[in-house]
Amino acid sequence: MSDNVIVLAGGLSHERDVSLRSGRRVAQALRETGHTVLEADVNASLLETIASVEDPVIFPVLHGGAGEDGALRSVFDLLGVPYVGSTGPASRIAFDKAVSTPVVAARAAGFRTPRQSSLPHDMFRELGAANLIAALGEQIGFPMMVKPARSGSALGCTKVTQASELPAAIVAAFAYGDIAILEEFIEGTEVSVSVIDLGDGPQALPAVEIQPRSGVYDYTARYTAGETRFVTPADISDAEAARCAELALAAHQALGLRDLSRTDIIVRDGEPVFIEVNVAPGMTETSLLPQSIEASDSSFAEVCSALVAVARRRAEGTEPA
Repeated sequence: MSDNVIVLAGGLSHERDVSLRSGRRVAQALRETGHTVLEADVNASLLETIASVEDPVIFPVLHGGAGEDGALRSVFDLLGVPYVGSTGPASRIAFDKAVSTPVVAARAAGFRTPRQSSLPHDMFRELGAANLIAALGEQIGFPMMVKPARSGSALGCTKVTQASELPAAIVAAFAYGDIAILEEFIEGTEVSVSVIDLGDGPQALPAVEIQPRSGVYDYTARYTAGETRFVTPADISDAEAARCAELALAAHQALGLRDLSRTDIIVRDGEPVFIEVNVAPGMTETSLLPQSIEASDSSFAEVCSALVAVARRRAEGTEPA
């Protein structure tokens, strides 16, 4: 059996730098566990690169855009090349917050999601900002979060406390896509729960509590060492931790995900509220999935290697698709 792995990182999204850092860490981990690793970017020669490697497994560590919207994963399926992670169609649903939140609300019975409205750019332009802002403020209330429907790493996200701040926040979200999400701001303890499936069914890892120095877990807080304090396992009750794990597993299954995912949650009044899910979690030194792995009984390198083995078995027909 070939141990060749192509770690795919970079791409052209706003999260390129984070993706490259994640890719380097995954590649190092796989080399430590005996794999032959080729690091590749998304460019015109990618298909030639894949064809040049004997019997590869692709480990995509791409964030944003084509890395998470399922398009590239659908190409891998077309080529018959095994890869780590969720399918193209499942990734597409999970990546779009205007779709994934209602799906989780409908399928993950018993769990809360924020009140939410999606605003396409053309509607904002054609119908007039003033009328829409008044209606959105009344429907959702303040404070609210404004964010792009299809982006990651908190890019384009703004907490809005009054109507006068809404136009600038919506414009900021439109810088990262043509649909803005406006949703109820949930006050509480921010945690993240990662789910991995190494062949024995999805398992929730210990929750990570997120305490940004600035009070907002934005791009700087996520990827600058020292800007955020992480507590693993999260400083919440056993009952709250169990409910967070149940919610992460319910979201993973409701969206039809596989191999790995990370669900962001706010614990309010003892109950977890679903915020969003990520099918391509960051793998950098400050990322949440690696911290969860290290808080469990596994090592980061072992998990990366096991995920490759799952993808290989799936291609051979010995692992469920």
